[in-house]
Amino acid sequence: MKIIIVDDEITAHHTFLGDVIGKTDAEYRFFKDDEQEILDYIQKNKISAAFLDISMPHCNGFDLAKKIVAISEDIRLVFVTGQAVTLSELDPKVRAQTVGFLYKPYDADELHAILSVIERGVQKLTVRMFGSFDCFVGETPVRFSSNKSKELFALLLAYNGKSLSMTDAISQLWPDLETDKSKILYRDAVWRLRKALREVGIDCVEFARACLFLKKEDVQCDYWDFLKGLPADYNGEFCKSYDWSIEYLPALDRLADK
Repeated sequence: MKIIIVDDEITAHHTFLGDVIGKTDAEYRFFKDDEQEILDYIQKNKISAAFLDISMPHCNGFDLAKKIVAISEDIRLVFVTGQAVTLSELDPKVRAQTVGFLYKPYDADELHAILSVIERGVQKLTVRMFGSFDCFVGETPVRFSSNKSKELFALLLAYNGKSLSMTDAISQLWPDLETDKSKILYRDAVWRLRKALREVGIDCVEFARACLFLKKEDVQCDYWDFLKGLPADYNGEFCKSYDWSIEYLPALDRLADK
């Protein structure tokens, strides 16, 4: 695959190359902020992804992204920035082709996770946990066939990479039901959850030994970003329709006050 990196700072190019050299088979081309040179190259070459700085002296990354997607409907976009920017601020067409953000100073693991998504040709699942809980692939919302399968996914995401046991899930989602009945409902919710994710091409949930596991590399989540100190639109609400979510609010409020 071919990737372009656009940044007016040469040190940023060196940092990027140092993080990926010898660790991927991708072909890289670096550009400064010459917009016409970049667009001419994209018109003549099949590009898998563009890593774009946002604030440059002669070129704005958001404006450049709009022109890039007008040329290529397949190219994936990654914005590299030190600004507090989120997906909700992007033009809809740009947002649909955006894999994610690398917030400066990013680390190599974050870069490799995004490269892995691009190499597999898979879009990330975008999750919004602040306010109401919703999931999207590009602009397309994930359709869950039951409310409990959606809530189960929200709970798994709230565990932030830790495994979610059947016992914990049942205690949170079906606290008042007898054991046999709750186990039937749990298994049905797991089946419906995995089916909904497969239908949008995101296979990020694994089930084994009465536990659910999440493959985080395919998911971009505002809650996870917030925990890492990255920009996120926390508004004092977290998965607000779910009773168990109330327990998370004090810790989130403390982080917001820092």
